[in-house]
Amino acid sequence: MQAHIPHASRLIYGCMGLGGGWNNSPASEADTNQARQIIDKALELNINVFDHADIYTFGKAETVFGRALKAAPHLRESMIIQSKCAIRFEDELGPKRYDFSASHIQSSVEGILSRLNIEQLDILLLHRPDPLMELDEVSEVLTRLQQQGKVKHLGVSNMHGHQINYLQSALQTPIVANQLEMSLAFRDWIEDGITTNSEANRSMGYAPGTLEYCMLNKVQLQAWGSLAQGRYTGATTENQIDEQTASLVSKLAAEYETTPEAIVLAWLMKHPANIQPVLGTTNLARIEACQQAEGVNLTREHWYKLFETARGQEMP
Repeated sequence: MQAHIPHASRLIYGCMGLGGGWNNSPASEADTNQARQIIDKALELNINVFDHADIYTFGKAETVFGRALKAAPHLRESMIIQSKCAIRFEDELGPKRYDFSASHIQSSVEGILSRLNIEQLDILLLHRPDPLMELDEVSEVLTRLQQQGKVKHLGVSNMHGHQINYLQSALQTPIVANQLEMSLAFRDWIEDGITTNSEANRSMGYAPGTLEYCMLNKVQLQAWGSLAQGRYTGATTENQIDEQTASLVSKLAAEYETTPEAIVLAWLMKHPANIQPVLGTTNLARIEACQQAEGVNLTREHWYKLFETARGQEMP
């Protein structure tokens, strides 16, 4: 994204936790105040990319963000705002599904813009690949949204390289971002490369070559789940390997004079793909703790030690 969108911060604030929770209660004034506090803290820390999706807390995340912007419209100039569409929850029409139909994408974007109280989305990401995608139909609606000035740039989420390549073949503008689960806990994106020609590679939940495709084609990789739900930074550990990894993270945080969150994120950010971690916490102190990652440059040896410890075995 840096190549296509200058001035984008290395860290992204993920807005999934805004809006008061995944329930049917309307967003409150307190929820809007929380959104404003988080926006102010992120911008204060020079985090200017804000990540949304139309489904986050059933639309309330965008709603409270939009209310905060309405009260302080000058903040929009400092922001790069992205949102995602195409996931539909179970309703009277059918089960949970993905929908790349032109009508759904168009109406989703109009709803996003209305809730966010903005006229143009900096980046629209297609949230999860739809097996029923009609390439020409998707190309047509995305082109129309750009021509209408409702969407500036296009991206995807949870797609592998072949899918991005196929979609890109029908578009006139570049796909600028791909948001994937990537963390010290979810390492398939690394394992894919190091376990080639071994039995371990057969159980990868990651399409081979996706990392390289994105790097080669300047598709910015964004990492959701980048803090691994806190399992190495204070949350309850699930097993002995996680305990050992959390202990190593704590030790390195002391050595680098930084926070455990910064070490976990610095591991991602050390990779040459220039990964942008997405931060999902609503805790202001934890956002500050994460921001310290920008000042940490792990040694090659520490990077490999974290990798080895988290995977529970030495390199192949």
